[in-house]
Amino acid sequence: MSSAAARKLEPAPRLPDLNAVLPRLTETFAATAGRHDREASFPFANFQALHEAGLLALTAPARLGGLQSDLPTALKVVSAVARGEPATALVLVMQYLFHASVEGRSGWPEHLKQRVIGEAIEHGALINALRVEPDLGTPARGGLPATIARRTAEGWRISGRKIYSTGSSALTWFVVWARSDDAEPLVGGWLVRADSPGVVIEETWDHLGLRASASHDVIFEDVLVPLDHALDPQPLGAPPPYPASFGTWSSVLTAAIYDAVARAARDWLADFLIGRKPANLGASLSTLPRFQEALGEIDGLLLSNRVLLDSAARGETEASESGLVKHLVTENAITAVEKALKLTGNPGLTRNNPLERHHRDVLCGRVHTPQADVVLIGAGRTGFAQREAVA
Repeated sequence: MSSAAARKLEPAPRLPDLNAVLPRLTETFAATAGRHDREASFPFANFQALHEAGLLALTAPARLGGLQSDLPTALKVVSAVARGEPATALVLVMQYLFHASVEGRSGWPEHLKQRVIGEAIEHGALINALRVEPDLGTPARGGLPATIARRTAEGWRISGRKIYSTGSSALTWFVVWARSDDAEPLVGGWLVRADSPGVVIEETWDHLGLRASASHDVIFEDVLVPLDHALDPQPLGAPPPYPASFGTWSSVLTAAIYDAVARAARDWLADFLIGRKPANLGASLSTLPRFQEALGEIDGLLLSNRVLLDSAARGETEASESGLVKHLVTENAITAVEKALKLTGNPGLTRNNPLERHHRDVLCGRVHTPQADVVLIGAGRTGFAQREAVA
């Protein structure tokens, strides 16, 4: 009996009590976040804890054994995880995005859906897309990938190099963005097991923030994959092969990581100001109006973030506005952490305290697709078009 068939005979999985589970995970992850940052080491234990909590297949389809949770639930989990350790949350977001969209993606054979989801449920297997290349940059801005998939009698042979491959050393599955060797190449994702012969991980990741994400280079040297592992290749410029909801899910969950980092920074700041009692003052810094006003400003930014994220997750904003939500939440988070740094001086910048790590981590929010210029130009064009239509 196949593992998928066996799961159909088991009771349907139930969502754990998140109100009980998530605070423990946040605390546990936060306890080792500083060490993983200093060492640039991947937090394997965090993913074992998420697997044991039954959260690695949170958004996977119920018919495949997943919990099929909605976006507000995924937002709640990602926020709690990121508040403890944001690199863990980034890898988890990639997992949730693929699982949530697997039914709506064209080109995924049923047996591969069952295998990818089944291994996540049973063994904690992780999946992510490897898209960025040294010369191409992000494919979101167009262009053909240099990574090539060649048709052979025995299957596809894939060769190329990917950079910024988040979670690389812990992934079971890569979805490799490549082009076929046809005269008019097809572009899309090829599903590759990370332990395939010819896959080499070069530990190149030495970044300002999210240092625990293992976003190393991955090299493919004539890697053989079956023909049906070409998931969704199509002509360059064709509509994306995933459901329309993918953009909203991606923007909300990615932004939630950096909002959570800012909330962790805010809490550290509040505790620092309460505990700091200068001899010349004879009371906590938290008693001074200047610091009360500053914390109020930070809380205002984070309130805006909560409203934006919750409304987008519930579908109360237009899908076309999801990029703006991501941009605004990220910039609010960065501003909040920078305000905290200005208030604390040397203590905030010392590596013995987590605030400087939160600052480095929160800055990484700007690099994720869609980036600010794309979002704002698109929003501006839409705004002008709407006014012209009214005139």
